[in-house]
Amino acid sequence: MENNNVGPASLRRLLLPSQICLIFYVLLLLLLTVFSPTVRSSASPELQIISAERRVDLSSHIIRVSLTLKVENVGTSSASEILLAFPPTQVDHLAWIKAAALVGKRKKKSSLPLDVKPSNVPDGPNGTKYYSVFLVNQLGSGESISLEVLYVLTHSLEPFPVEISQSESQLVYYRDSALILSPYHIRSQETSFRTPTNRVESFTRVEPTDRSGTELKYGPYEERSSYSYSPVIIHFENNNPFAVVEELVREIEISHWGNLQITDHFKLAHAGARQKGGFSRVEYQSRQPFSGSSSFKHILAELPPRVHSVYYRDDIGNISSSRLRIGSKKSELLIEPRYPLFGGWKATFVVGYGIPVQDFLFESSDGARYLNYSFGCPLAETVVDKLTIKVVLPEGSEDPSAVVPFQLEQRLEKKHSYLDVVGRTVVVLEKKNVVPEHNSPFQVHYKFNPIFMLAEPLMLVSAFFLLFAASIAYLHMDLAICKS
Repeated sequence: MENNNVGPASLRRLLLPSQICLIFYVLLLLLLTVFSPTVRSSASPELQIISAERRVDLSSHIIRVSLTLKVENVGTSSASEILLAFPPTQVDHLAWIKAAALVGKRKKKSSLPLDVKPSNVPDGPNGTKYYSVFLVNQLGSGESISLEVLYVLTHSLEPFPVEISQSESQLVYYRDSALILSPYHIRSQETSFRTPTNRVESFTRVEPTDRSGTELKYGPYEERSSYSYSPVIIHFENNNPFAVVEELVREIEISHWGNLQITDHFKLAHAGARQKGGFSRVEYQSRQPFSGSSSFKHILAELPPRVHSVYYRDDIGNISSSRLRIGSKKSELLIEPRYPLFGGWKATFVVGYGIPVQDFLFESSDGARYLNYSFGCPLAETVVDKLTIKVVLPEGSEDPSAVVPFQLEQRLEKKHSYLDVVGRTVVVLEKKNVVPEHNSPFQVHYKFNPIFMLAEPLMLVSAFFLLFAASIAYLHMDLAICKS
């Protein structure tokens, strides 16, 4: 009987070299597909979103978004993280994000904070960026979890027209999507936008769309595939102050003699529609609140309790148009610049005050000292493009370190002041794109030998002793050439 089996050697002889190269190329593509990090990531079809609800607050120039998700694991393997997708235009303006798992039912429902970090997963379609929400317990097959995600966007409202006169209202554009961008299939979703007033010039319709008062609702939409996106533009009125601190430098000087001195250097700007034409003080004061409705002439600063020696000044000198109210839990300083701020206008000023050191400086069990103070800007509803905090430690401090609940840049510097010998160590913290949600406590730890507290008094005593000794020696010296 004839044997029709073809062995490997015979097969290689039957195939042409070009066919062999083609087969190797196909196998290589299959291997890359199987072992690709994108496919092996959590953004696989094994997870799907049962329901999603997004609420976008446009009532301020700081946009706050609340996202509620119910995620189900429909695969066979467990999931340890869930991906959040953002278009590249939003990632550049994302200032703050946090997530929590909702535990319990109805009135007994509570939230469990979860870690959120930028993901290492490669960019998705159209440059989509990812953040990873790390679960406390792995999500098993067939299990579901409810998440509450909050994030803040800055510099996302576009004034249109870009220039307005003193008597005009400010209109802005906001660009987003009627559908929630996600790497997972979403079975049911809806999105709502809340504007500051009822005046909405125009908006993109993606049926079903419903508008009632200040709320604009898109959806519900059923069975949307991953990475679905439907761009919308909302053109509406927003006369709230677009207060932006281009740079804030805060210096915290620690003195173990009982005082903590705070000095804030502000570069404040109005980031709304630019002022067109001249400014009329008569019209501004006689036609309130219609004239200059988008401007602001005062801003509130929240200070710690028990403040003292408060001052507010600019390059010209002290500004007396401010009011201070001291309370047991907080103090409020109503700051009024020399002139109202319109779009494109700026003001530079300094606010300084002292507070008792025992309210913010503590001693740990190992003998080290640590400062516990609030991070962020004291001005209400303000975006800080660049915040620099300088903590000036007493001379002789060792092993300084800072504990901050978010990522930022840290470095050490030296500062020389009066009666200093080797200089004071300065812990410098820098962060960009700061919003009110960053106003949380941070700590600066250091070691300090109390003997260094005697250094400055001993220097003063020694200086006066040498002065008196030199005076006594001078009075008892006889500098005459010859005796009379």
